[in-house]
Amino acid sequence: MQSTLVKAAALTLSLIATAASAEGVRTEKNMSLDLATQIAAQTVATCTANGYAVTATVVDRAGTVRAVHRADNAGPHTLEASRLKAYTSASAKNTTLAMMEGAQKNPAAANLVNIPGYLLLGGGVPVKVGNEVIGAVGVGGAPGGHLDEQCAVAGIAKVQDLLK
Repeated sequence: MQSTLVKAAALTLSLIATAASAEGVRTEKNMSLDLATQIAAQTVATCTANGYAVTATVVDRAGTVRAVHRADNAGPHTLEASRLKAYTSASAKNTTLAMMEGAQKNPAAANLVNIPGYLLLGGGVPVKVGNEVIGAVGVGGAPGGHLDEQCAVAGIAKVQDLLK
C-alpha cells in the first residue's frame, strides 16, 4: 500500500513538473530569409520607381538583420540608418514615425532617443502576422522619413499573402 502511494505521489509530481515546463515553452512566428529578402526587394523597388535611392533592411522579431537591399546610388549612411530604423520598429512594435511624433509631442517620451540602438526617424515599419510582430523593415534614403515609411508599407503590402 505504501509503495502504491509513493508511486502515485511520484507520478503526480512528475505530471505537475511536466505541465509547469510546458507553460514555459513558447511558439513564435518569425521572419524567414525568403520573406525578408522579398520585403527588402519590394521596398527598394517601390522607392526606386518613385525616384528615391534607398537601402531597406529587414530584421526578425529579435532585431537581428535578415536581409539588406541597397539601391544603386544610395548613400553610404542609408545602410546604418535603415538598420537602426528596423531595429527600433521591431523592438517597440511600432512605426518609427509614430514614435518620433510621440517623442516630439510628449516630453516624457523624449528620452526614447537615448535608448542605445534606437533611431526615431520615419521609415521603420513593423511586419505583422495578425497582431503578432515578426520583424520590421527600415528604409533610409528618401527625401523624408514619411517617404521612407511609404516605401516600407508598400513593400510589406506586396508580400501580404505570405503574412498569414
